[in-house]
Amino acid sequence: MQQRISLVTLGVVDLDRSVAFYRALGWEPHPSSVPGEIVFYEAGGMVLGLWSRDELARDSGRADAGGWGGITLAHNVREEAEVDAVLRAAQEAGGAVVRAAAATPWGGYCGVFADPDGHPWEIAVNPGWPLRPDGSVRLA
Repeated sequence: MQQRISLVTLGVVDLDRSVAFYRALGWEPHPSSVPGEIVFYEAGGMVLGLWSRDELARDSGRADAGGWGGITLAHNVREEAEVDAVLRAAQEAGGAVVRAAAATPWGGYCGVFADPDGHPWEIAVNPGWPLRPDGSVRLA
């Protein structure tokens, strides 16, 4: 198995609500999406999918106990002001800021929002992980 991730799929309760939320953050569905069924986003060399939470659980062979699934997504940016702007945009789009942005012990700056289905996203500036011009992370 090669060391890479091709796709992360988030289980959602209301696909239209989730698409509207991510669109408000500037994300546009890929044309290969199936409206009303599954939505895909190209995301820097990988794909983010939104699919029915029930269908995702069934397809993954898991029981859905609800709640947090033990995973947090992250989006790194170049400047602290970008962290604040993304958190503000997420809140305005219907998400919830669950950890306000603040300086970190490792020299960065980050905060966390949850999308309408509760999926947490850390938005961070990490001086140890500089971003390439295309926005991809380089481990220093």
